[in-house]
Amino acid sequence: MTKKILIYTVILLALISSCKKDPDPEPIKTEITPAMGRDTLWYIMQDVYYWYKQMPSVNKDDYSNPYDLLEALRYKPFDRFSFVADYDEYYQEMGGIFVGHGIRVGLDSDNKARIAMIYDNSPLYAQGVRRGWTILSVNGSDIGALLAAGNRNQYNTVMGPSTAGVTNLFVFRKPDGTNVTISSEKASFQTNTVLHYDTLHLKNGIAGHIVYESFIEPSIPELATAFAFFKSNNVQDLILDLRYNSGGLVSIAQTLASYIGGNGLAGTNLAKIEHNDKLTEYDHSFTFKTTTYPLDLERVVIITTRSTASASEFIINGLKPHVQVVTVGDTTYGKPVGYYDWTAGEKYVFAPTAFKIVNSRGEGEYYFGIAPDKQAPDDITHDFDDRQEQSLKEAIYYLDNGIVSAKSLIHFKNGPQVSEKPEWTNNMLIDERPF
Repeated sequence: MTKKILIYTVILLALISSCKKDPDPEPIKTEITPAMGRDTLWYIMQDVYYWYKQMPSVNKDDYSNPYDLLEALRYKPFDRFSFVADYDEYYQEMGGIFVGHGIRVGLDSDNKARIAMIYDNSPLYAQGVRRGWTILSVNGSDIGALLAAGNRNQYNTVMGPSTAGVTNLFVFRKPDGTNVTISSEKASFQTNTVLHYDTLHLKNGIAGHIVYESFIEPSIPELATAFAFFKSNNVQDLILDLRYNSGGLVSIAQTLASYIGGNGLAGTNLAKIEHNDKLTEYDHSFTFKTTTYPLDLERVVIITTRSTASASEFIINGLKPHVQVVTVGDTTYGKPVGYYDWTAGEKYVFAPTAFKIVNSRGEGEYYFGIAPDKQAPDDITHDFDDRQEQSLKEAIYYLDNGIVSAKSLIHFKNGPQVSEKPEWTNNMLIDERPF
């Protein structure tokens, strides 16, 4: 198997460079055609794909590009996760480079469009816009009505492409009831993955509160800053808000779990990655690490929604054997599997599902999501730190009382939300390739 994977590497190197006569000239890169990308993906899928035995039998030459081939090969009963991405788009996203207004838009219970999330470095944030603001119109169009009708194509037309320089005219209603008109130009900027952190002085002591959006490299110093703050404030509990966190790197999830569990768990098994029967020699475990800011918590409350996926679910499932984990919000996305990224030149990134992940008790298989201990709506009418925000309010209730509230929210339904991010970012659980 190792030899076959090395062959893939040789194929890719042959695709992207040619021989040179002396060490001075730059390598001449060969343009990667869609057919080359298709063929490379085909070879990877035969051995690396977790469900390779269940792949449909197809003729790869019937497909002109890797996007179409992947859809033909996908094991549809389980695999809604594998993807092919544009090389530049993928690495910009993983580096936290964003192009757009920097917002996530959702519908409230009255079908009004609101800001559900906004990055600190975004153009609109600089003009004072925050979570909870109502969007009355964009370029004269009621985008709330478009989302309520499920008209995503028209919504995308109104908002325009994710290209720096595209300008839209927003009319907002602020929380104080006043209206404001803002012209915003889409821009490229570095995102923040820790959207908010603070401490809450509750009945039973001080709790840390962090809203965390993505497990990518730029979050490493952001998490360190937040947990240093928690450590210095002697927090005794933690509310971890993962409602919009669709995943990322396993290594960063391992670090976050280690902050929460503390150094007393260092070396203890957190989770295990398991491959298909061709790659079992590469199965490996993750343990809790020693960190500078360990909290050594006995319990954590995690806020979840349908957008809580992959590495976020890794955190929930991995901590459960070691820490009391209580979840409030909605059922998570349901992705107990992950991938390694493969590239074809600087044209394509391939991310076929390659492994499943289980906790130290061998528990996983949550393809239908992880149900919350207490349902609570994603209350986009309030900002993340507002104690009247329904999910935060329920999390605080649990920490104050040791039980979830008795109030029934059976009839709640979170409205649709739209992000400016690429669709493939909705389910990332990425490990460093061991071969």
